Amino acid sequence: MTAPDPRSWLYPTPRGLYCAPGDFYVDPAVAVPRAVITHGHGDHARPGHRAALATPETLAIMRARFQDMPDTRQQGLKYGESLKMGEVEVSLAPAGHILGSAQAVLEWQGQRIVVSGDYKRRPDPTCPPFEPVPCDVFITEATFALPVFQHPSDIGEIGKLLRSVATFPERTHLVGVYALGKCQRVIKLLRAAGWDQRIWLHGSLLALCRLYQEHGVDLGDIAPVSDAILETFRGAIVLAPPSAIADRWSRRFADPIPAVCSGWMRVRARARQSNAELPLIVSDHADWPELVQTLKDVGAPRVWVTHGREEALVHQARSMGIEAEALHLAGREEEGA
Repeated sequence: MTAPDPRSWLYPTPRGLYCAPGDFYVDPAVAVPRAVITHGHGDHARPGHRAALATPETLAIMRARFQDMPDTRQQGLKYGESLKMGEVEVSLAPAGHILGSAQAVLEWQGQRIVVSGDYKRRPDPTCPPFEPVPCDVFITEATFALPVFQHPSDIGEIGKLLRSVATFPERTHLVGVYALGKCQRVIKLLRAAGWDQRIWLHGSLLALCRLYQEHGVDLGDIAPVSDAILETFRGAIVLAPPSAIADRWSRRFADPIPAVCSGWMRVRARARQSNAELPLIVSDHADWPELVQTLKDVGAPRVWVTHGREEALVHQARSMGIEAEALHLAGREEEGA
């Protein structure tokens, strides 16, 4: 039997990427009757779906962020398990992005399409590593899909932070991190580098850190800034959302040195815009060499590129003999970069 045109059964709509024979959407931009969610960041996971399928960890994150989702029928699917949705076999494979992140693996009439969601290829103790899945069509993100984006060593960037702490022991290092994924990974990187002191948190970061701990991710001694009594924060590391660094909240600290952890810190204008005196290039997305390597690893003859700098990666894929095109999806942002 001739394999169907993949565009005939999985295609973009104003609501999001729709799988017709399964009658569901993958990471839809609005509330829909049935959704498959790759991970918990707000540009992929949204409230209000009638039914949502995701890893158990992603569902826990969604409940924490969306007031328990009482009106959504939730179905957890562990890595490696599969089930039928309509006529389509659905399974989830690790994406290595954040806790619970997954690639959606869709199979119908002998054809396999993998929707990557967001992913990275570097080791991360807070989640299982990305698992290349051979497929006929690979739908890849492209957040950092320009050759200029070649992320340095995570250990080296955390080393910069710790050297600055040692150089300025009287000052507070105020580090901007996204609440979901980046915060917990930076804590683990600090622990791996030998920082065993208490790490102070902006109150908005605490709930998701507790959730990570409940799922077996040991973060060591963490505490909200609001718990501090007679604490000067001199020589301390304090994590906060990037927006809080220039906020009135930050005035309580001892001559703070503002730092921001993001893949976008590679871009000087972004670093200036974020008020980062100490820009740290720590990303939860694949950089250019990792994106290109991933295309080789999955071996898909067709690639659809979305969520970022599509044109450069489409051009690269075509130069590798892959049939590639941009797949423009609504509602994608940069949360957790």
